[in-house]
Amino acid sequence: MKRVKILLGMVFLLSTMSFADTPVQLSTIGGTNIAEGNVTGVRFPLLYGKTDTVKGVDLHILAIGETNNFTGVQFPLLIAGANIVNNQFVGAGFGIANIHKGQSTGALFGLVNMSNNVKGLQWGAVNISSGRATADIGLVNISQGAAFQLGFFNMTDDLTGVQLGLINMAKTGFLPIFPFINIDGRLF
Repeated sequence: MKRVKILLGMVFLLSTMSFADTPVQLSTIGGTNIAEGNVTGVRFPLLYGKTDTVKGVDLHILAIGETNNFTGVQFPLLIAGANIVNNQFVGAGFGIANIHKGQSTGALFGLVNMSNNVKGLQWGAVNISSGRATADIGLVNISQGAAFQLGFFNMTDDLTGVQLGLINMAKTGFLPIFPFINIDGRLF
C-alpha cells in the first residue's frame, strides 16, 4: 500500500509539472520546441520560434520570435532578428523589426517598428502604427494617432501633441501640412 501511495504521488507530481511553465525553451526552425509550453524564464529561438506566452527574456539567435503574449525583454543576440507579438506586449523590444499586432506598453527599438497601439516609445528608422502611439522617434513616423513625433517625415490623422520634423502632416494640426513644427490645432 505504501508503494502505491508513493507511485500515485509521483504520477500526480509529474502530471502537475507538465502543465507548468518551462523556465528555458529552445525553439528551432519549423517551430519545433525542445521544451513545450509557456515560458517563464528564457527563450532561445534559433531561426524561428513560436510560443503562446513568454514572461522573461527572449534571446534570438538569427531568428524570428513569435508570441501571442509577451512580458519582458526581447533581444536578438546578433541584433539580426525580428519580434512578432500577436496580442499583448509589455516591456522592451530590440531587433531589426518589431511587429506588434495588439496592445504594446513599453519601448520598441528597431530598424522598422510596426504596431497597433503603443503606450510608450517607438524608436526606429521607420515607425508605423495602425492605432495610437505615445511617442515616435525616427526618420519616418506614420500613425493613426500620436502625441509626439520627431523625424524627417511625420504623419498622423489625430495629433494630440507636437510634431517636429522637415515635413509634418496632421489632419488635426494647426495646419494640415507644415514644416519644422506642427501642433494640435484644437489647442487654439
